[in-house]
Amino acid sequence: MSTAVDAVRMTLGKWVACGMTGVVIAASLVAYTGYQDILGIETAEVDPDSWGDRPAQVEGLHNILLLGTDKRTEENASYSEANGIRPDVLILASIDADGGGVTMVNLPRDTMVDIPPCEAGEDSEGWSGGVDQLNHAMAYGGMDCQGKTVEAITDIHLDHIVMVDFAGFQNIVNTLGGIEMCVPKPIDDPKADLKLDAGEQTLNGRQALGLARSRASTENGSDLERIENQQRMMGAILREVTSGDVMSKPSTVYGFLEAVSDSLVTDSNFSTEKMGELAIAMREVDLSRMNMVTVPVVEYPPNDNKVQFDEPDAGEFFAAVSAGELTGDEEAEGEAEEEAEESVEPSEVSLRLLNNTTTNGLGAQVGPLLEAEGFVVTEIANPGARAPAATTVYHGPGRAEHAELLASALDNAQVVEEPSLGEELELVMGSADWEGLADDEPLDAEDGEALLDEVGATSAAEDDEVSCG
Repeated sequence: MSTAVDAVRMTLGKWVACGMTGVVIAASLVAYTGYQDILGIETAEVDPDSWGDRPAQVEGLHNILLLGTDKRTEENASYSEANGIRPDVLILASIDADGGGVTMVNLPRDTMVDIPPCEAGEDSEGWSGGVDQLNHAMAYGGMDCQGKTVEAITDIHLDHIVMVDFAGFQNIVNTLGGIEMCVPKPIDDPKADLKLDAGEQTLNGRQALGLARSRASTENGSDLERIENQQRMMGAILREVTSGDVMSKPSTVYGFLEAVSDSLVTDSNFSTEKMGELAIAMREVDLSRMNMVTVPVVEYPPNDNKVQFDEPDAGEFFAAVSAGELTGDEEAEGEAEEEAEESVEPSEVSLRLLNNTTTNGLGAQVGPLLEAEGFVVTEIANPGARAPAATTVYHGPGRAEHAELLASALDNAQVVEEPSLGEELELVMGSADWEGLADDEPLDAEDGEALLDEVGATSAAEDDEVSCG
């Protein structure tokens, strides 16, 4: 019997199609708004406001959940009717439009997770909450439940959800005119409906999807080797889409967009205007900073055909994705550090430290810690005119940069301008959320690259290194 990790890798044969489609959408939406009156995309009602307490939204990041479904039709339609539509592929695409990077995280469908309670829908039965396979959330409560579940288990704020039918993958590849791939050895895989000669060749949509699914296309029939095939294909597709030829002719653009729109369902809040804004922001994304990776998993003890997140590695990985630390640009961060050197220093920030918590003497403990960071604490006292429950840094006119620097040194704090204040700040430690000084330093660009290497990320810009003889 296959191990749990092997079982997961066997299900990854289709993830390249979903991931490619997600990037295809981003690459093509620059032109989409020009066709919004003649092309329509199906939408589904998704209500994130009903999901309860949600992770904070990070400025500059756009997190999109991509769901790939292999919907059964014709003689196999009864399966979908009996079991509901369950995504075979789940990818969380974290897009840093300002930083020019994308991290695409594959979430194995067979991962056992705690699915939160979900309301029943028109085609779903609802769920009272409990441990089950990740992709079953879709059957319990549609895209709404699947999004709610992914957000809960990753602690990453989702902005939108996009679902693609794999039948549309073939149309998309065909609209591109096929993709160039190296096939090192002849392939004859009836299970994948795939027969290819060896050598450099152009694959059509059916052949591309077959290669993404085929284990017989690898040297040892290994699932690990099949993932390498899929990553090669992903790179080939992305290089084709972003080469400029696709967008150069109106007929090609229209056919391409039609192929994309025919296979998509999006959440009802993902308007064409929002798509266009995101696409425009993404035009400068470098393929070398578009990374594909699978979240760390281990075998699920009760069932060796399932997996669970490998903790604490998975949690640390999601935290880095959530903060945008894997899409950082080392050169840009270097420039930012230079700018920071010219900005406010802690020694230039003086403050009154006010204790609005129920812990007596807390100010006397926190004051020295702030001074150790270089800040100047002029007074420790109880609050006067301003006594918020939430930890707050008050600043006078022209001192916002000073206040932001102080707030960044704390685990949790909001910044508020108070016109009556002069050069000195007021830090009120709030009873509702005071958690002390920030403990964790964010990853810099080199750390982010190291983490991507550690989890086996593949860049879309990497050339195909397979030899065709």
